[in-house]
Amino acid sequence: MTAETVKQKTFRRLMAYIKPYRAAFIFSIFGMIGYAGVDTFFFSQIQTLIDDGLTQSDPTILLYGAAFVPIIFVLRGLFNFISTYFLNWVGFRVVTTLRQQLFDHMMKLPVSFHDKHSTGDLISKITYTTQQVAEATSRAVLILVRDGAFVIGLLALMFYHSWQLSLVFLIVGPVIAKIVSVVSKRFRKVSSRIQAAMGDVTTTAEQMINGHKVVVMYEGQKRESKRFNDVVNVTRNQNMKLINSQTISTSMIQLIASFSLSMVLVLASFPEMLTQLTAGAFTTLLTAMLMLLRPLKQLTTVNADFQKGIAAAQSIFAVLDEQPEVDSGSKVMDRARGEIEFEHVTFNYDDTDAPALDDVSFHLQPGKTLALVGRSGSGKSTISNLITRFYRPQQGVIKLDGTDIYDYKLKSLRRQFALVSQHVTLFNDSIANNIAYGAHGEVTAERIREAAERAYVTEFTDNLPNGLDTMVGENGVMLSGGQRQRIAIARALLRDAPILILDEATSALDTESERHIQSALQDLQQNRTSIVIAHRLSTIEKADEIIVLEDGAVVERGSHKQLLEQQGAYYQLHSLQFGGEVH
Repeated sequence: MTAETVKQKTFRRLMAYIKPYRAAFIFSIFGMIGYAGVDTFFFSQIQTLIDDGLTQSDPTILLYGAAFVPIIFVLRGLFNFISTYFLNWVGFRVVTTLRQQLFDHMMKLPVSFHDKHSTGDLISKITYTTQQVAEATSRAVLILVRDGAFVIGLLALMFYHSWQLSLVFLIVGPVIAKIVSVVSKRFRKVSSRIQAAMGDVTTTAEQMINGHKVVVMYEGQKRESKRFNDVVNVTRNQNMKLINSQTISTSMIQLIASFSLSMVLVLASFPEMLTQLTAGAFTTLLTAMLMLLRPLKQLTTVNADFQKGIAAAQSIFAVLDEQPEVDSGSKVMDRARGEIEFEHVTFNYDDTDAPALDDVSFHLQPGKTLALVGRSGSGKSTISNLITRFYRPQQGVIKLDGTDIYDYKLKSLRRQFALVSQHVTLFNDSIANNIAYGAHGEVTAERIREAAERAYVTEFTDNLPNGLDTMVGENGVMLSGGQRQRIAIARALLRDAPILILDEATSALDTESERHIQSALQDLQQNRTSIVIAHRLSTIEKADEIIVLEDGAVVERGSHKQLLEQQGAYYQLHSLQFGGEVH
């Protein structure tokens, strides 16, 4: 598919977003044409004013002109308001629709997509790029229709007074069209680079803001400043390239137009032409030619705006065309028993040669607890990611209650799980609403309070002025690690899912917080199938089965006591943590 075909396809797709608002769009075009018509009509009356009013010394014409001018400008202002208001109304509606579609679609995209794209780049598409579509295309349409209609009106006026002189302007038309065509490709290419560069700006700024403590602690200000300086300079360079292309093309077109104007003056100096034209007609013709220069200049810049809008739209549609998470299952379950089976599961992350999981098999009975142990990168978290269908294994089968997890509807499957990890995600909302996030059925204040008490959340919220209605700040910045963890446990309790995944839920806690949270976790694990991923071996001694992973493969399995007696990999990990002390 050629670049021109892609551009046309993108344009048609973009126009489809205007269809629901076509009445307002047509009304705005009516305003633009009316605006151009009023201006053309105003210039057409110059001949009457000069020939009849001044040359014939008719004061009535001049008085009519005095009354006529304010009416013209009232009409001009009215048409300008109609065109600008309704075009921007449509533009903002389109932006809102695009932003909502992008936001909704990003939530449906698989985890693998988010792994490959920076958060800053995706945020930039929702904020900056969508705005570019509206601003660039709205401005392009406004200039194209209004100034285009004005150019047509002025040319018609010129031909009415002298078609011979007016032909000069038509000769330069193809030359201008060729310049616009050549520059178009340049505009589109540079605009695409600007979209990417703005994504880098957002990403770099976001990394600095999120990692502010690390930056100031490790004196990374100069490094981050240089990194940001490099990124914004790329953006500046690309913008300057766009301006250069725009300015050069505009100057060339204006130069060509000025040559044609000079030619008109030369032709008008011939005696036979002088006898044909009255002073008013010649003044009208000359004024129309001079007035043509501004809209012609605008019509050359419209191409830059249009290409910028098309490049922005292509960037947005590239994300919207990404395949959402596949949900091919048809089975729906109300509540799982919690039996989990891995049968010879092998999984590779993209762009890696070594498998994250290599021929892993295990069978977990309902209501039992399975602990996964191993060094970082051994594949523990990969197992929880595969059970919840964040990724799909290349080989093997994963079953829930004897059925392949890919036979279940995605929502139905994920409703069976509650996750508590060391990285707790909280929303900038109240503690109560964070606890209620993801809960099913009617969520009453009493149910939230009960879950908060069981997770020891009320131990610290009762001392806060607003209690459970206290706002937590962005990602719980107002709370300690232990407090965030308790909220995550309360959220899992309220969700009341039959299967619980604990991903290093106590790895970053102090002793007192861990004691509270261990107690809350034991309460949470009652009558649930549990998969516990842990670094601290003291937290998994009571697990029904412990699996030891190394480089994605199962090297040992058994109970805590059995594995200590074997004196293998688990025994070595235990000795490192407890100095040989047997628990």
